[in-house]
Amino acid sequence: MYLATAYVCGSFGLFLSVFMLIPMMADLLVGNNDWQAFLAAAVLVGTAAVLLMAATRRAMPPFSLRFGFLLVNGVWATGSLVAAVPLMLSTQGLSFTDAMFESVSGMTSTGSTILSGLDSMPPGILLWRSLTQWFGGLGIIAMGLLLLPFLRVGGMHIYRMESSLQTDNPFSRFAEFAGALVSLYVGLTLACVLGYVATGMTLFDAVNHAMTTISTGGYSTHDASMGNYGNGTLLVSTLFMIAGALPFIALLKAAVTGNFRDALELQIPVLLSILAILSFIVALSAIAFTHGAPFDMFVAAAFNITSVVTTTGFASQDYTLWGPLAVSIFLLATFLGGAAGSTAGGIKTYRLIILFQSFRSALKELVYPNGIFTVRYGSMEVSDYVIRSVALFVAAFMGLLLFATIALGATGLDIVTAFTGALTALTNVGPGLGDIIGPAGNFSSLSDVAKWILILAMLLGRLEILTVLVLVSPTFWGR
Repeated sequence: MYLATAYVCGSFGLFLSVFMLIPMMADLLVGNNDWQAFLAAAVLVGTAAVLLMAATRRAMPPFSLRFGFLLVNGVWATGSLVAAVPLMLSTQGLSFTDAMFESVSGMTSTGSTILSGLDSMPPGILLWRSLTQWFGGLGIIAMGLLLLPFLRVGGMHIYRMESSLQTDNPFSRFAEFAGALVSLYVGLTLACVLGYVATGMTLFDAVNHAMTTISTGGYSTHDASMGNYGNGTLLVSTLFMIAGALPFIALLKAAVTGNFRDALELQIPVLLSILAILSFIVALSAIAFTHGAPFDMFVAAAFNITSVVTTTGFASQDYTLWGPLAVSIFLLATFLGGAAGSTAGGIKTYRLIILFQSFRSALKELVYPNGIFTVRYGSMEVSDYVIRSVALFVAAFMGLLLFATIALGATGLDIVTAFTGALTALTNVGPGLGDIIGPAGNFSSLSDVAKWILILAMLLGRLEILTVLVLVSPTFWGR
């Protein structure tokens, strides 16, 4: 099991080393010396990966819960470490801590950054950041649809009952599923590229932003994020951020059958309703405080709310200037997240639905103690085990949020920065609130200790918290 995990991690490292040649070529074409950093990183990582694979090559063991937990943690740790290598070797002169922060933010599709001066940065670095988010988003979908339901993490096993992937082995139909998933993911990315180009983006910016839009990652090629673009670009971005936050199993079914209604899943109307309601409220607040043109404010509100709810992290304006109501709504939106089986992070829509239905059922039981009330998710009855798993996830989330806030506060950060920094890392949103890490700032001025706290929080949030915490349990290791 351990050798198999190491072998898979080596394979993933080799895969990433090959793709380092893409930003290498981008820098070589413009005559930037960073091409040497990407070449050196590709050779270094590729060699180490091949040696690891040769030393651990064995027949794959039967899939088990322990193997699954090790695999998820191992692959994301490996990807983050590998993605940091070219950043450290580049002319940007990033320390190990800063390189790891940027790579973890990329691989987890968080979007928090310590880099500034993006407008004049070499194309290789910009392209590599976007690629890490794009690969991270694809891995997140595969993990959410194939592994987490099998591992029964945070209530995700509800999807084993109603998805087309009903099997005790999440890899048994992987070859059949992978081609369709990759095709859909690439197709959405290409469509997003075309949409951005049609609204005036350069091809390079369009490719980068498309990769970080579909992955709901939020890395940009500009310090002002999407603030350089007009309403047309923001509307295209809003549409594709929503696409990235929808359950991909539903999108796959719709693509195969040609009938989206048959593939409609309960999360979709709930998520769209949340986006519409919050966007409307924020738009009214923005109009009242900025006296901007109503249409412009509605577009800006829809874009920025969608960006936060879907955990993308793009920003077109400093929305903290839209009034206290808008700031409060954005803080609430940071908790929510997109649908399960999407690239989005956060608590996720299906958990909100189950919690709401559980709350309703509990209130009914108070009025009618002898009554029998079931919690339903759409047409399906939700088991007590699923409800308990969802409650455990939310409790762990809140506990870690409190712990990370205290830890960040101990490094000297003010309460707003500490709390929203912890929150945005656990939910993989990107920007927080306040002057330091707000939509107009970045994370470069934080201490190394604070950055490592956020690195751990980003990984915990992306891997659904319990997937990581189970590794510190003596029971997991058989003791």
